[in-house]
Amino acid sequence: KNKPSQSGSECTEWRYGNCVPSNGDCGAGFREGSCDQQSKKMKCRVPCNWKKDFGADCKYRFGTWGECDPTSGMQTRTGTLKKALFDAECQQVVSASKPCTGETKTKTK
Repeated sequence: KNKPSQSGSECTEWRYGNCVPSNGDCGAGFREGSCDQQSKKMKCRVPCNWKKDFGADCKYRFGTWGECDPTSGMQTRTGTLKKALFDAECQQVVSASKPCTGETKTKTK
């Protein structure tokens, strides 16, 4: 009774790989999708800022940057997973760090 469709568009369980930038480790690129015997490419983008480490498919809601740690000279903030695109495996909570800006240091005369 169930005849396979000739158009090939009946596939509903598309599986997509990670976004792979065309040049370097961030920026515009493509992800490949497959379903049964079909495959297709989609345009995608990996952020080139500090969010690059988390990839293109894990979207987080970040809090504010924390206080500057005088020992490491870094400040951190945490993010909680907001959305995982394309069934990506994402961490529920992540943290990001960056060098402190010069404003927080006390000036010595």
